[in-house]
Amino acid sequence: MNFNTKVIHGGQHHESATGSVNVPVFLTSTFAQKSPGVHSGYEYSRAANPTRQALEDSLASIENGARGLAFGSGLAAIDCVLKLLNPGDEVVAVDDLYGGTYRMFTRLFEKYQLKFTFVNFDDVSKIANVITDKTKLIWIETPTNPLMKLVDIKAVVEIAKGKDILVAVDNTFATPYLQRPIDLGADIVMHSATKYLGGHSDVIAGALVAKDAELGEKLHFIQFASGGILGPHDSYLVLRGIKTLALRVQRHSENGMAVAKYLESHPAVAEVIYPGLESHPQYELAKSQMKDFGGMVSFTFKSGKKDDAIKFLEKLKVFTLAESLGGVESLANHPALMTHASIPAEKRAELGITDDLVRLSVGIEDAEDLIADLERAFS
Repeated sequence: MNFNTKVIHGGQHHESATGSVNVPVFLTSTFAQKSPGVHSGYEYSRAANPTRQALEDSLASIENGARGLAFGSGLAAIDCVLKLLNPGDEVVAVDDLYGGTYRMFTRLFEKYQLKFTFVNFDDVSKIANVITDKTKLIWIETPTNPLMKLVDIKAVVEIAKGKDILVAVDNTFATPYLQRPIDLGADIVMHSATKYLGGHSDVIAGALVAKDAELGEKLHFIQFASGGILGPHDSYLVLRGIKTLALRVQRHSENGMAVAKYLESHPAVAEVIYPGLESHPQYELAKSQMKDFGGMVSFTFKSGKKDDAIKFLEKLKVFTLAESLGGVESLANHPALMTHASIPAEKRAELGITDDLVRLSVGIEDAEDLIADLERAFS
């Protein structure tokens, strides 16, 4: 199947008892057995639930993986991956991480004797310099949050080859419509399904897709043993969201480009960070590894003033000042005070997350209305 067909039909089956075209929401904790240990494939909903299974099968299909798993949040999905590791293992991660991921790595898992090394992946040769015989995982975001840095997935996979190192990619910003890391050699794909996969700002969810069945089974055991599963109703919402993923992300990308070009020409703006602009330092990499460029845009002010960013955000009417991203509605965010506040100020400054940085999640409204809203907010 091609992608637009996969999001609707990939891994999906009509419900067997009634022929229901839409997967039912199986609101049950347990399932009847014919004899002890003899059942239809479902015993207890923490292990498997038909609604969650339909979502997990869809996830595997759209990412071209062997096994999909659905979690109660994106962070629960990351937690599952880290539980593959043992005390003393080392993780190499991109330095420009989502704040919640950085917090989990440094404030939760470091105390269990996992070592995290944060590297600027602009030059992938730097990764080879920090890999040791204890390195077991390389963690990538591409594009990163909020600075839209790209990572050459194929190049990282080549560095890890033959070294017993897993490569995991947070594909939340790109979505499988724009980028499929498993096709580029990655072992695990992670999503905050709260964002583009759900797409309607009405659910908190996470997802993992494993490249092969053996790794998928290991991750499923951790999911089952730790219990961070996604409930059936939320699974239904994400599955419904996936059915329109291709349509939505194409519109997000069209609007994202229109907004980025507008900002690039505005006299109050110092820098626009969007992979689809030729001014982006990794524009050629973006063209080679992504189908389009998505709806996430960041920018800074020529004044460099935090107050200018705050005043701008307070004036917005169509864009909503809120956490999160990837919904049909446009959102605006101040990373230093909101999504990345958990990262120490000195670390933010080192990365380039300045106090005048604004991150936009460009929705699927009419681009003319979005640009008019931005123009009013600058005035």
